[in-house]
Formats: sequence, C-alpha cells, structure tokens
Amino acid sequence: MLIGVVGKPSCGKSTFFKAATLAEVDIANYPFTTIKPNHGTGYVSVECAEKHFGVKCNPRFGYCIDGKRFVPVDLMDVAGLVPGAHEGKGMGNQFLDDLRQADVLVHVIDCSGSTNEKGESVDAGSYDPANDIKFLEDEIDFWYVGIMKRGWDKFTRETKQTNQDFPKALEKRMSGLKITEDMVKDVLKKLNLDPSKITGWSEDDVMNLAVEFRKLTKPMIIACNKVDTAAGKKNFKRLKEQFNDQILVACSAESELALREAAKANLIDYVPGSESFETVHAEKLSEQQKNALDFIKTDVLDEFGSTGVQQVLDDAVFGLLKYIAIFPGGVNKLADKDGNVLPDCFLLPPGSTAIDFAYHLHTDIGDNFIKAIDAKTKMTVGKEHVLKNGDVVEIAVSK
Repeated sequence: MLIGVVGKPSCGKSTFFKAATLAEVDIANYPFTTIKPNHGTGYVSVECAEKHFGVKCNPRFGYCIDGKRFVPVDLMDVAGLVPGAHEGKGMGNQFLDDLRQADVLVHVIDCSGSTNEKGESVDAGSYDPANDIKFLEDEIDFWYVGIMKRGWDKFTRETKQTNQDFPKALEKRMSGLKITEDMVKDVLKKLNLDPSKITGWSEDDVMNLAVEFRKLTKPMIIACNKVDTAAGKKNFKRLKEQFNDQILVACSAESELALREAAKANLIDYVPGSESFETVHAEKLSEQQKNALDFIKTDVLDEFGSTGVQQVLDDAVFGLLKYIAIFPGGVNKLADKDGNVLPDCFLLPPGSTAIDFAYHLHTDIGDNFIKAIDAKTKMTVGKEHVLKNGDVVEIAVSK
C-alpha cells in the first residue's frame, strides 16, 4: 500500500511527510522544494491484540505503545502541484506520473490561506484554501480524461466493430491507473451509460466517467494544515461545512514534528495521535522549547484533540480504503520460533477471507490450506470466512 502526500508548493506537505516518517527531507518556504518524490515509512495505529490475551507483544516491524500497535505503511511526498499541471505547468508531468502508484491520497492544504495557488506567500487569510481542494480534484480529473481520450475515437470504433467486451477493453487501456473491469461495470451502471453506444458519448459523459474513476482509484483525505492560526481555525470551520461530503481533518504538521522530535530526544512522553503528552526532563528544556510545547498543548491538542497527522493516516487507510489489521497467531502459541509474541500485523483489503490471508502470508500456505482458527474465540472457520479488523488467525496446512 502506498499513501501519496500531495498538494501545492509551500503548503506544509514536506513537513507533514517528515512528521509522519521522521525522514530527512528538505523543508523550505518556497515553491518546488520537493523536486523528486521522497519515500518513507509512516505508521497507522490499531488496537493491539496483546490486550485480549494479557501479553506484551514484540513487533518485528513497527512498534507498540500502551496497547497501540503502529503498523508500517509506505508514504510518498511528491512534487508540488499548481493549476494547469495536466498541461505540464510547474512540476505537473512529474507529479502526475508519480501519482499513478498511490492507493490513497493525503491532500495537504494551507488552511491559513497564507499561500496563493502557486505556493507564494501572501497575507494570512487573503487566499481561500477552498480553491486548492477544487483544483486538485480538477487536475486529476483532466489527467484521467487526457489518458482516456488518447486515440479515443479509434478505440471506441474498434471496440464496437470487433464486438469487444467494453469493460475488459477499458480495463486494459486504463490498467496503469488501477481501474478494473468491475469498476468499469459499476461506473457505467451508476452513470447509466450504454457501452453499445460509446461512439455517441458526449464530452461530458467521458468527463463524468473520469471523475468516478478518480474517486474509486484515488480516494482523497484533506489534511487542513496550519490550523493552529486564527485564520486557519476560521477557515477550517467553513471548509468543513462547504465540503461536508469529504473527510477534512484539522492538522498542524509543525506541531506533530516538534512533538515527535522531542519524544525522540527523550524530553517528553508522547504517543502519536494522543491528545496530550508528559514532560520527562523539564530541566533540559529551553525557554523557547517550553513556550512551543505550551502553545501546542493549548492551541492544538486542547483545541482539536490531536495534531491531526496520525488521524489523517488512520482515516486514509481504515476510513477511506477500509483496510483491516490481522495478526497471525496460534490458539496455544502466540509467539514465533524466536519467542516473539504477536510479532506481525498485516493490513488487508476489506472483504478479505481466511484463504486470502493464507496466500498473503505465503503461496505455499495458501496452496496447502486446510482450515483457519480464530485465536480469540478458538472457533474453526473455513477458507471463505470473512475476516474482521483485529482478528488473530491461525492457519492449519497439510504436511
């Protein structure tokens, strides 16, 4: 799974990325700081299965704090986007090509309205961040349309003349965008488009098709960054009402980065996504650091419940993609051969079954599947049993 962190230049995109990954990236207040995409590991949080069994886990990947399991996911911070990207403006061509890989998008916007559409500094509150939400969707929609329209007349004519199955033909044509045959069928039905009449479809029909494909293949969550300012707070309230059909999260990436770096330096105890932190070594904090932490506590954590960075990642994976977290584990043995308790946690798509999980672990395990056992209930389940978030599953295989 790959989460794409996107947005216009200077909106705090790279700060969000660094806060989520603690990777070393260039952060500066000028357009196109990010030229090539940065890749790093972020983490989504789930309730650890250790609580159910009264044990302490030993993760091989990620980590666990106070019963919160942090499972690694791939993050990519791509070049900043400006209006006209689909026409090659700014870093548009590179941005959109990088975007192909992402399963879900985190759109970071400057909620304070202190940067214009090009990422240039302006007076706080003088620019409407609603424009950024609209233009990113428009750019991706036009990009999808551009891909679909290349040789469209020839494609539709040949498809009709040779009696090809249109959903299969379009899946092959759009496979680079992860569009499947089932998606095509569902969208055609939703839009009431007749594939036998594709040569007569209007420009609006093709655009509507692209919009639906974008929604399915590039679901998006809006990280309303810089919400810790007066203008940011005011704009966030308005944006929530204006875009009530989308997921908007109040976010202060700068605050999250400060907290994570302070925790890394053992100055505070902080669990990402928490509504509070505890000072460990107050005597080691400078006056400037104390003031910064006081500001984060009162103007961010007390106001919004968190910095928003962890919530954005969790909502992207579990809210938009609806993935589930599954732990391998036996009814009588939760540890691996090295004695690590509940060492693994895997993220699977919604609707995954016991046999899907077996194949996710290893092809041989799937091929030799006999049964699965729910370690929490000790119930035996079949290969078609649909798993749910937090399940601990043992797979029995033939020798």
